[in-house]
Amino acid sequence: MSALPAVMPIKASSLKVACSSCNLRELCLPVGFSDQELERLDTMVATRRSVHRGDTLFRIGDPFEAVYAVRTGFFKTRVSSEDGRDQVTGFQMAGELLGLDGISTDRHSCDAVALEDSQVCVIPYGQLEHLSREFTDLQRQFHKIMSREIVRDHGVMLLLGSMRAEERLAAFLLNLTQRLQARGFSPCSLVLRMTREEIGTYLGLKLETVSRCFSKFQEDGVLQVKQRQIRIMDQDALHKLVNGATG
Repeated sequence: MSALPAVMPIKASSLKVACSSCNLRELCLPVGFSDQELERLDTMVATRRSVHRGDTLFRIGDPFEAVYAVRTGFFKTRVSSEDGRDQVTGFQMAGELLGLDGISTDRHSCDAVALEDSQVCVIPYGQLEHLSREFTDLQRQFHKIMSREIVRDHGVMLLLGSMRAEERLAAFLLNLTQRLQARGFSPCSLVLRMTREEIGTYLGLKLETVSRCFSKFQEDGVLQVKQRQIRIMDQDALHKLVNGATG
């Protein structure tokens, strides 16, 4: 990958996208940084990009130039299978990073599609590498983020390899609510940004199977389901399903 052009420093006070003033900073890159280190990072995160619902942030095969921190909104990543169908590979929300797939080959290996109107902070990778060499805390945090993605991928493999349909959906809902709770949202009420078909392709289930699982959870009093509005009535029941599968 060719070196990115140098970017003139920007005063942190003039940046509305500054990491130092972002309420998601605990969930993104600058965890535990000093004020001086945050100011240096602020000069790098100089661009915010809006992505409308249904539009792509990047496509498979696009040159890899930056990673993206989701500031608002919700995304899915997808690849196309040999028969032309879309395979969802992940869902990303505010405080999470997109674009790490392009590091190894300098090209993106998936599409990133906005599930609602969203905004991302653009972090040029060349500058991130340079700053990481100066601040070992930044390098360590970035490695933690990549490790977290690997662990998440392993979790999906476990879902697809050993769990029944109900157990897969229970694990998905628990993971989603845990991530939302870390952002200050309710641990038991959520609005699904993705369709049931997208959930199915992610979990390796047919649309009818996902719908049947939702219906069963509602009949059993585990969930209240009203279209995309979900309320978890019995979280222990979901945990028991998942623990029984992994145990």
